[in-house]
Amino acid sequence: MLCPYCTASETKVTDKRDNGSVARRRRECLKCGKRFTTYERVELDLSIVKKDGRREKFDRAKLHEGIAKNLEKRSFSDEEIDKIVDDVEANVYRVAKDKDIKSSRVGEIVMNKLKKVDKVAYVRFAAVYRDFADIDEFRDELKKLK
Repeated sequence: MLCPYCTASETKVTDKRDNGSVARRRRECLKCGKRFTTYERVELDLSIVKKDGRREKFDRAKLHEGIAKNLEKRSFSDEEIDKIVDDVEANVYRVAKDKDIKSSRVGEIVMNKLKKVDKVAYVRFAAVYRDFADIDEFRDELKKLK
C-alpha cells in the first residue's frame, strides 16, 4: 500500500475493523508519519437482469448514487450512507444465484433497508421504483407505513 501523501511503500496498520463485508484499516506511513484509511471489500462478478432481459454488470457506484439521492437532505453522514450501501451490497451478493439477480430483487432489498433507516427516503424510493400512477397510490403507501 503506497502512502497517498509521499508515495512511500512502508506503512503500518494502526487499527482494523471488519463488519463482514468491508474491512477498514487505519494506516500510518512509516516515512512521513501521516495517517490514512483504506477499505477492502469483496467484489463478485454479478449481473443485474433488467425487466427487458438486458444484463448489466453490478455497479456499486450506481447503487450508492441511488441510495444517496433518496437520502438527500436527510440527516445522514457520508459514512452512514456508505454503511447502508455496504449492507445492501452484502445482501445482494447473499441472495444472488448463479451470478445473476433480477433488478426487481435489488429494488426490494433497497426498499427494505430504506424502510428500516428512514421512512422519507423509503417513500421517495418507492414512488419512483413502483412508478406510482397517482396520488392515491402514494397515499396508500403512506398508510402502510403507519
